[in-house]
Amino acid sequence: MSTPHNSAAKDQIAKTVLMPGDPLRSKFIAETFLENPVLVNNVRGINGYTGTYKGVPVTVMASGMGMPSIGIYSYELFKEYDVDNIIRVGSAGAYSPDLKVFDVVIADSAYSESTFAKYQCGFEGDTIEPSAELNAKLIKAANALGIPYTQGTIHSSDIFYRESSDYLHEVVDIHHCVAVEMESFALFSNARVLHKNAACLLTISDSLVSHEETTPEQRQTSFTQMMQIALEAAIM
Repeated sequence: MSTPHNSAAKDQIAKTVLMPGDPLRSKFIAETFLENPVLVNNVRGINGYTGTYKGVPVTVMASGMGMPSIGIYSYELFKEYDVDNIIRVGSAGAYSPDLKVFDVVIADSAYSESTFAKYQCGFEGDTIEPSAELNAKLIKAANALGIPYTQGTIHSSDIFYRESSDYLHEVVDIHHCVAVEMESFALFSNARVLHKNAACLLTISDSLVSHEETTPEQRQTSFTQMMQIALEAAIM
């Protein structure tokens, strides 16, 4: 069993997958937290590892950047590998002055101007919610670990470098987005279409308000609170 983008055998992928964007963050999570992690996919350098966490099988696999990329990988995991749950563990830029670098955000919806869902499945809306059941597990895990978090709407953007800031009024003031990233709208759309569970857990890597930012190394290895929450939720 394989796809054009995943060389793993079907039985090498767990029912729950943690999905960072960065392949090196995938490697870090697997080698730091999983017992006996095995590299099961490295097509195009998209590292995927399966091991156990507290005795429960868990896969960690990167998604790459942007909705087209996570749209491919998450669809194949749900459809071809019978994955039930995908938890995105990513980085985000803060829109809210209340969010500081390294703060944790649990997305309760994803707003986007993207046409991904419209052309993928005919969905005409601009906001998609994650799995309520999976989000509840993230909240329960965060509370049990004593890790503070913020819940809110996130902005899934197709554009990293924008030439104008005019969009901020609609995104922040009208849609009340607290942070921006580039993947979750597509992930939630795939889960909705295929009747699976998806959620998004983010760490603030930079702020559009204070202009604080983390280093590439910190984004790879320092977002451990988010990783712990996701792993605890994965085994509930």
